[in-house]
Amino acid sequence: MDDLTALDKAILALEGRSFTGPGAKERVIREQLGLAPVRYYQLLNALLDDPRALAHAPVTVNRLRRVRESRRAER
Repeated sequence: MDDLTALDKAILALEGRSFTGPGAKERVIREQLGLAPVRYYQLLNALLDDPRALAHAPVTVNRLRRVRESRRAER
């Protein structure tokens, strides 16, 4: 059952896009989602642990989980 909020789905969709130039992604986060980038990344990080997000966007969530784990391993 996919009961993610519209915001959750928008965050996952945004992560599936690519951006050119510095600050482009942050500008889209502010303009389209109305969120500060810090809050966006907090919500995104929580979504990575949500099985509903995995069911909704498995490729994106698994890619971001790998990135998160590699960054943790570097620390």
